Amino acid sequence: MARLFVRLTPGAAQDRLDGWDSDPDGRPVLKVRVGARPIEGKANEALVRLVAGALGLPRSAVSLAQGDRSRTKRLEIAGLDDDDVRARLTAL
Repeated sequence: MARLFVRLTPGAAQDRLDGWDSDPDGRPVLKVRVGARPIEGKANEALVRLVAGALGLPRSAVSLAQGDRSRTKRLEIAGLDDDDVRARLTAL
């Protein structure tokens, strides 16, 4: 199971992956924008759908493990390892 750290920006004009950055600890973080607002978990759901689609996986393979109310989130991705996830997302 892979772990993916994400910096989410809700309320964007469109859903998109904005590339890689680093958090203050030096850990790679994927920057993501979604159009959904952070109301009743809608932005989190949009994030999970977007990442699953980008990875070519069913929505059920991606879950929010940490950061429900934070802009920095940790996703767990079943069926891939960390290197596979990074390679697939970098190829986009």
